[in-house]
Amino acid sequence: MAASLSHAPYSTIFTSSATKSSVSQSPLSPPSIKIPTFSPLTAKPLSSTFTRHAARAITITPRATSTPSSVPSETSTTTFHGLCYVVGDNIDTDQIIPAEYLTLVPSNPAEYEKLGSYALIGLPSSYETRFIEPNEMKTKYSIVIGGANFGCGSSREHAPVALGAAGAKAVVAESYARIFFRNSVATGEVYPLESEVRICEECKTGDVVTIELGESKLINHTTGKEYKLKPIGDAGPVIEAGGIFAYARKTGMIPA
Repeated sequence: MAASLSHAPYSTIFTSSATKSSVSQSPLSPPSIKIPTFSPLTAKPLSSTFTRHAARAITITPRATSTPSSVPSETSTTTFHGLCYVVGDNIDTDQIIPAEYLTLVPSNPAEYEKLGSYALIGLPSSYETRFIEPNEMKTKYSIVIGGANFGCGSSREHAPVALGAAGAKAVVAESYARIFFRNSVATGEVYPLESEVRICEECKTGDVVTIELGESKLINHTTGKEYKLKPIGDAGPVIEAGGIFAYARKTGMIPA
């Protein structure tokens, strides 16, 4: 086709049809090309159903040998109540648990408790109220409320473990670093819940809050406001079981 278009005296007219194409040439007319028109393609929508957090949530299908009774129950009755601790955006894993404490082994009960005592110790001095008070091993704040990109930085699984060991039950943030979300589910230490608005700007450290997992909402009893949360989805039963290995044993995927 490129060769035929290089001859100026000739004109090539293409007519597209379902069964044939014709070419006519005229030495008297200037070169011209007629572009055929085509009917637009019609694509049928996919019928797949996507679960919220599909890019990050862990979906596990039990083996065919496991019975329905072995599957964990729904988390619709799970409720967390207590004081909240509020932080801002981009709280990284080095602020949650600094690298110098990563030598502590979570599988050792004594070191697990000690790891928890250092949770959020890396926060800057602008946080006047500390997550864990001096000479204490546990926090009085059972719910952490954060902004965007919570848990960014390194992939250390010690970050959610430290929060859980300190006594935190859930983190509510505007968004998460993917690896922190996955580590929270895999370890079963805390529920990583996402808010639909920036709750971190409307709650203050020390507010009394309740999280209703079944209704996917957070209630701030101090201010009287309620906030919608995004459902935890398939990650819920894994966290409820105590982590991915506990879930696998409970469902018969691996020997108990």
